[in-house]
Amino acid sequence: MITNTAKQRMQQGKVALGAGCALGAPFTAEMLAGMGWDWVMVDNQHGSWERYSSMLAFMAIRAGGSIPMARAPENDYYAIGQLLDEGALGIIVPMVDTPEEAERVAFASRYPPAGGRSVGAAGASAYGPEYGARFNDEVFVAIQLETRGSIELADEIMAVEGIDGCWLGPGDLANSLGHPRNSSEHDEAVLQMIEACKKHGKAPGLAAGSVEQIEKWADAGCTFLTAGSDKGYISLGGEAELSALS
Repeated sequence: MITNTAKQRMQQGKVALGAGCALGAPFTAEMLAGMGWDWVMVDNQHGSWERYSSMLAFMAIRAGGSIPMARAPENDYYAIGQLLDEGALGIIVPMVDTPEEAERVAFASRYPPAGGRSVGAAGASAYGPEYGARFNDEVFVAIQLETRGSIELADEIMAVEGIDGCWLGPGDLANSLGHPRNSSEHDEAVLQMIEACKKHGKAPGLAAGSVEQIEKWADAGCTFLTAGSDKGYISLGGEAELSALS
């Protein structure tokens, strides 16, 4: 069993930087991990992944030296358990709007007595015989606050036992608020999330998307942050080279 070094960093108050992986190619996940990101997220909500390719991606991320995490497609007991069974050491669940929904995430994400996850690890069996005994301590369980309603209930949601952090979705939050990113209204909502996380000893974070946003929200107290993704990095690199050659 390996130690979840990304979770360890956040527990120490340090920033754990991650990158998203959405293209459905395990080799791309390994490349991202090899760059030195603390964690790599296999995006099963907006990405092109299936169960087997997700398992291969988790293996590739470990081989590259990062911690494999996954975003579940939805707040579903079986979808969450499946990603954990295949080797994710962190789980991010989208669109959590109430404490009751957060409790469902926590229940699905850990073995009894801390939760209700079913026993039957598949790809995760590669972690070795200590996996079952150590998993509950090593897994990092995060939810996404992405609506006006979830921000209004942020204090109650982040108080739920078994939730370790928040990876706020700034784009969906902007749509829900009716105010764009970096507006005073949007910033205030993000700060409410950060305050709730800190109050309850949870790791605050969001999908930052750029160096500037990483710096802005790390300074505000976020420790669970992603910069970009495989798709974005390929697009930016190709566009920059084509522009230089034109």
